[in-house]
Amino acid sequence: MSSVRVGLALGSGGAKGFAHIGVITALVDHGIPIDAISGSSMGALVGAVYAMGASPGMMRGLAVGLKRRHWLDLTVPKMGLIQGDRVREVVALMTRHGRFEDTKIPLSIVATDLVQRKLVVFREGIIADAVRASISIPGVFVPVVRDGAVYVDGGVIERVPVQSAWDLGADVVIGVDVSCTPPGTIPNSMVDVIMQSLGLMQDEVYALRSTSQTVSVIPEVSHIGTSQFGRAAEAIELGYQATVAQLPAIEEAIHKAKRQVVDANEKPLRLATEDSREGAIS
Repeated sequence: MSSVRVGLALGSGGAKGFAHIGVITALVDHGIPIDAISGSSMGALVGAVYAMGASPGMMRGLAVGLKRRHWLDLTVPKMGLIQGDRVREVVALMTRHGRFEDTKIPLSIVATDLVQRKLVVFREGIIADAVRASISIPGVFVPVVRDGAVYVDGGVIERVPVQSAWDLGADVVIGVDVSCTPPGTIPNSMVDVIMQSLGLMQDEVYALRSTSQTVSVIPEVSHIGTSQFGRAAEAIELGYQATVAQLPAIEEAIHKAKRQVVDANEKPLRLATEDSREGAIS
């Protein structure tokens, strides 16, 4: 093994998550490899589309061109305001009705099972079904009910799925958090109220888990509303800028991991040489 695997963990955040496209674009533009992707909620959607082979330019065009009516199908409130069938159809088209085994890059998607009260990691099956489960913001999207499970947004438990990226075999993990909301931020919609409430509950857990990522990228998108899909271009640019600012840290992490790999590979050779010398002396 002469190279390291770079994993990308893309977090939840609704429309703020379009910043993930800017992150991917910046990494590609600067020659940083993406060898594995894990995604939660909006991060699952963006990660899935890229893992299936879409170019950053194509992803930007889709994000900017899609309107709210393409994503949202309102329903009579019972378990959520949005039925979610329409977004599932859009995701299926974006991912070419693919399965996890069809991806160009290893992919994992996280969701939360309310029945078992645990994080679930999808690594097989139809990608669009996993994304639909992962984006189910409680109170906004109708949950996905399947096989005795009730799936909601993966961000309820893990808003940046770092561990899932490690589990894909990454040596370096770049965690992208677009849900960081500073004190004093005023919510502008019902969705913002829900997401900021979830974020407040997640902050302590995320602070503990985030230490397991190698490099953190936090685009400054707190002023973009969770449901403001019309601001995709702005979010993408902010994601790009935040990633460029972290390039020195990312490159250093990769170089450090490479040195560790080289040392690990050379150590057995040195030991073998020393053993052979000892044998000759004796």
